Amino acid sequence: MAVQPSSSAVRALSLEYRGLQDEPVEGFCVKLLNEDNLFEWEVAIFGPPDTLYQGGYFKAHVKFPPDYPYSPPSVRFLTKVWHPNVYENGDLCISILHPPVDDPQSGELPCERWNPTQNVRTVLLSVISLLNEPNTYSPANVDASVMYRRWRDSKGKDKEYENIIRKQVLSSRGEAERDGVVVPLTQEDYCIKTKVKPDAEPVDMYDFYDDDYDIDDDDDGDDDDDELSENAEIDDGDDSGNGES
Repeated sequence: MAVQPSSSAVRALSLEYRGLQDEPVEGFCVKLLNEDNLFEWEVAIFGPPDTLYQGGYFKAHVKFPPDYPYSPPSVRFLTKVWHPNVYENGDLCISILHPPVDDPQSGELPCERWNPTQNVRTVLLSVISLLNEPNTYSPANVDASVMYRRWRDSKGKDKEYENIIRKQVLSSRGEAERDGVVVPLTQEDYCIKTKVKPDAEPVDMYDFYDDDYDIDDDDDGDDDDDELSENAEIDDGDDSGNGES
């Protein structure tokens, strides 16, 4: 029997999805696999400039548990990605997606694992960072990890890892064209220029309080009382309205 998603999970995902639509983040875009299901997203990750993955278009599925955000989502690449932290089936292995349990054998600190303050934005930004800076201490793809270390240690002279990535990037561009997606190639195109919302009319707090609370009158209350008393002495028949008898 399928576990029904909690109302807090629905609410959290609804807010996150709307936020990413209203204010996109550089490096990726998201959409729902099915408009009626908030718990499965399709993500397009763009390879960051000045890296081997520059110009790449990598699609992935993000699946959320029914108790999100108390448990982490899972990420599986649909596009072929040769990377030390991506399994052969496309599943991503990254600390931020590991459940928040104490596992000394993993070599991960509890603070590196998932916690309910994380969200889709932080996860995908971590994935983009991981593309260029893989974790080779506990690789999901050992062969890719060995190739990457050879490429890194040779300062790019060993081309085996680089050549595989370049081919995958080139192949992914064809998929982007079929999807009608323009992949950013430069730093300028990659960085989203967020539209600045017009500022609301500034509120003159002095006028606000002066109109509603008569601050000036309150501050000069003693002077007003003296003036009213003097008027009362001049004309006993004139009611000063100050409540005094």
